[in-house]
Amino acid sequence: MAPVRKIFVPDAATLPKTADVVVIGGGIVGVATAFWLSKSGLDTVLVEMREGLSTLTTPLSIESFRAQMTEKAMADLVLPSIRMYENFAETVGIPGHDIALKHQGYLFVSDDAAMAEKLKQAVAVHHSYGVTGSEFLNQAEIAARFPYISERMVCGTFHQNDGWLSTHEATQGFAKGSSARFLLATKVTGIDTDDDGICAVRTDRGTIATRQVVNCAGPFAQAIARMVGVTLPVDAVRRQKVHVAPKPQIPRNAPLCIDIGQETYWRPEHGGALMAWVDPDEKPTANPVEDVPTDWDYAAVLLDKITALSPFWADVAETLSASDLTTTAGYYMYTPDDQPLIGPVEAVNGFHLNCGYWAGVMLSPEAGRRVARLVAGEMKPEDNPLRLGRFAEGLVSTGDSFLRGRH
Repeated sequence: MAPVRKIFVPDAATLPKTADVVVIGGGIVGVATAFWLSKSGLDTVLVEMREGLSTLTTPLSIESFRAQMTEKAMADLVLPSIRMYENFAETVGIPGHDIALKHQGYLFVSDDAAMAEKLKQAVAVHHSYGVTGSEFLNQAEIAARFPYISERMVCGTFHQNDGWLSTHEATQGFAKGSSARFLLATKVTGIDTDDDGICAVRTDRGTIATRQVVNCAGPFAQAIARMVGVTLPVDAVRRQKVHVAPKPQIPRNAPLCIDIGQETYWRPEHGGALMAWVDPDEKPTANPVEDVPTDWDYAAVLLDKITALSPFWADVAETLSASDLTTTAGYYMYTPDDQPLIGPVEAVNGFHLNCGYWAGVMLSPEAGRRVARLVAGEMKPEDNPLRLGRFAEGLVSTGDSFLRGRH
């Protein structure tokens, strides 16, 4: 008997005709959601329009995670997600599966002395959520522990257990560890409903009958929601980043370093670095695209700005050639309170959300599990503070975690 294919491009013969639940979107959020749905015993099919999983927004992130959150709803997702990443092989049931997890920390710093009190308050909130390793640092402590940070930085916070990972390996682990089927190069063209709600998902390769759909389509979540007459309160905003080729001046043991005021940041990556700047003038786009354009001068502008955070970048810049810099771009998704949309949509029975992320990589493991609990009836919708209905219910609390990219 031929082995059952789990991740494949379907044809007329192999396209599933039915499923308990269809997940739309094959980034890390969608794949983690499919993993947990399949673990709950549901016949799960994920549909991805591209030719591979985790090939759009997910790898264009900085692939990092942090427990330094000040919103309770976000902390409730990220803390168990980090624990899953720390025990990933056990979580997905694949002995030895390595996601290249590094706990090199997140360091937030500011050159504004007036920020000290706000940073201390943030640390107090972190501690109240159980993140007791979060620290407030004064100027002398920053200089002593992180000599590559500008002496202009007078206060900051640091949490050693924050870090980064391989999103490719994490996504593949969730996929391989599940019993879901993952349909590649398969684009959703419509969603059908009847008097009982969702009844089918139409694709360019055929139709799948189902009573449950989870919208994990990232920057295309709005387009998917409109297929069932729902408009989501979410904006897609382009975010660029630069990969810098290995240079001897870049400290390999550094944390992810963030200038709060400028929202510039960098972290080491295989002898080189990833760096970015959150441009406050970047506007939301109504029509997200797969191949997101970049600005020709973004890397030069960023290198100039980031020397205020770490002066050694001025020396690095003098040695760089164009081939040493690679600029890419993806999207951050923002809701009115900068927190994701998770759970069933009351207006359309069987239609669920797991989208609206600026922090999808770090939240996806627990967010996927929450969706599975909601679909299976193990969690009541009213106990999920990230439901779409929170806006109409007046339960919105604007986020204030640093480096959200929201101005």
